[in-house]
Amino acid sequence: LRLSPANIRHHLSRLLADGLIEVSGARTEGLRGRPHKVYRLSRLTLGDNLPRLASGLLAEFVDGLDGDGKLVALRRLAEQISPTRPLERSAHITRRLAHTVEVLNRMHYQAHWEAHASGPRILLGQCPYAAIIASHPALCLLDKALLESHLMQQVEQLARLEQNERGLPVCLFALR
Repeated sequence: LRLSPANIRHHLSRLLADGLIEVSGARTEGLRGRPHKVYRLSRLTLGDNLPRLASGLLAEFVDGLDGDGKLVALRRLAEQISPTRPLERSAHITRRLAHTVEVLNRMHYQAHWEAHASGPRILLGQCPYAAIIASHPALCLLDKALLESHLMQQVEQLARLEQNERGLPVCLFALR
């Protein structure tokens, strides 16, 4: 099977877009024209030790705290890991919901919100802490703290990794 240069470029661009490879440098020695890119497997493909590190840090600094201390620590952690600041409290709730979903999706939650008879609900379609959530269920409180920080309103968790109508696990939060 022979691949044309155009096919190779196409496959490389797809692998780059999916985060499976990354450009690690460029070769220029003795070559005319543009430098040739050098690719390698990405950290995503190779894996890392972050789940083990995160689990150890949670065990050391959060799991041993009492209820209120744990909540305070997780609220501070939620503020630190959020990629952006919340909108102003004066912003309409639909703007705060849209902004919160945008923030969560940048954090790999696959979130969206839905109108409901009892008020808006936020669905998290992906748990970015899936590798360690079984050992550290308090991470659901981190999600709650993150939502409350951005929405400036209390939320209640209605479901934790329960299957939705399509059979996918979701976490469900409602505004109080």
